[in-house]
Amino acid sequence: MKALFAKFLEEESGATAIEYGLIAALVGVAIIAGVRALGSELNSTFSEVTSTLEATNPA
Repeated sequence: MKALFAKFLEEESGATAIEYGLIAALVGVAIIAGVRALGSELNSTFSEVTSTLEATNPA
């Protein structure tokens, strides 16, 4: 039992997997934040273009 516990403490692949998982989660959060910011700006730009087109062509 003692040898099994010592082997468990020496194993580092699980820690590496957790680190990669945390990095992937952080990248995902950054991408979501960037897309939300860009989406708001695009929405504002398209609204402005729509207003301009409606003003110049009041069909």
